[in-house]
Amino acid sequence: MTCRRCAREIEADSAFCRYCGAPAQEPAAPRRLTRRPAEGKLGGVCAGIAAYLNTDPTVVRLLWVILSVVPGVIIGGVIAYAVAWILLPSDAAAAPRPATVRRLQRSATNRKIAGVCGGLADYFDVDSTLVRIAAVVLAIYPGAVICGVLVYLLAWFVMPSAAPERLEPSPSTP
Repeated sequence: MTCRRCAREIEADSAFCRYCGAPAQEPAAPRRLTRRPAEGKLGGVCAGIAAYLNTDPTVVRLLWVILSVVPGVIIGGVIAYAVAWILLPSDAAAAPRPATVRRLQRSATNRKIAGVCGGLADYFDVDSTLVRIAAVVLAIYPGAVICGVLVYLLAWFVMPSAAPERLEPSPSTP
């Protein structure tokens, strides 16, 4: 391999030229925070933040909802989303991100009401009863039952439903 700056031969596995100190490879282009309208629900703000952080967009959406509702500033969360929608440049030409291995989804099998707590339990690999108890305690503790119910309903809207498992009949033997 040849150094781009001094044109001397350097080892193939070197990160820097030992003669002039220049990096052996092109520096990576800086990541940009953009909106991804093709992957988004509304304007692609949460999908863009998720792509920047390399995480599931549903996690970002759920955190945005929780942080908008819990402090009691729903209007502030909506205004912040609108401002982000205006300020972040659109990246409509971005290639779709490959499907992540683990996605945050409502559970199709472990559900009491809508599968939100079951989906959170599956995502974080914990017992769903613990998640349900934590959701009830967090909803009641600050005395804001309405906010807890509102967060649950918004999570129901934000989290996609997992595909139901198809059960195949077992072959019967005569």
